[in-house]
Amino acid sequence: MFAERPLSDAVEQVRAVHAPEALVLDVQRDFETLPPASAEQLGLFVESLDPASYPRSWVPADAPEVLAEYASDTFTVGAPGDGGVAWTRQTDPPIVLVKPRLSGLPDAFVQFLLAEALVQVGLGVPEQFLGFFEDRYRKFAGAVSGRLDPADTYQLAAALYEGYLGLHTRPVFADWADEQPPLYDAWVDAGQRLQPRLSSLSEDVASGRTAFGDAAELACSAIKHDLELPTPFGALNADAYREHGADYALKWAEKTLE
Repeated sequence: MFAERPLSDAVEQVRAVHAPEALVLDVQRDFETLPPASAEQLGLFVESLDPASYPRSWVPADAPEVLAEYASDTFTVGAPGDGGVAWTRQTDPPIVLVKPRLSGLPDAFVQFLLAEALVQVGLGVPEQFLGFFEDRYRKFAGAVSGRLDPADTYQLAAALYEGYLGLHTRPVFADWADEQPPLYDAWVDAGQRLQPRLSSLSEDVASGRTAFGDAAELACSAIKHDLELPTPFGALNADAYREHGADYALKWAEKTLE
């Protein structure tokens, strides 16, 4: 199910700086959330497992089942929306998991995704948005319930957390211009590919061509590339969001979707 992945020199250097103890493993099969039996196999690679759990009261009654499972004491690794790379600090040492879906992508972009995950591991932040919002998630869900269903609420919360992470990681990526030019170039290239889709995003949402949750995913992904965001997402590309975190995200959602 798992095999240790050899790293390029550039990614190895990022690991040494940001997450020196982390293991990077290839996963044999794609997943959104690892089945518990598969997740427990990670114990063969690490010294210990310490599954995270959260109060059930943080999770609205109508939330997707995957969120309730994540809050429970079941050893849960990965969640919908993680993309081709997932990571966890529920193991000692931490682990970065690389999914088969990355095969066929440009190698430079894959190397950037691995480096990004290692930088995130080193931030000491929650793995998923529930640990970010904590008990505010119920209020967040209530604030958007008139516009979004529980699945769309999950999507928006995940996007907002991705944007918050991006505010923390992009200064690191910008420094790679001198320290890691290939990773820096991949970061810039990925941002340039997003830019055309941002230019019409407000119109696409207003016309119904793009759902609000999908637009939020795109805009919040652009934050880590330091791109200018259209209304109403530009307010998330702010130092105040980096400083105030979930409280800021909640107020933004209330104002935007009231």
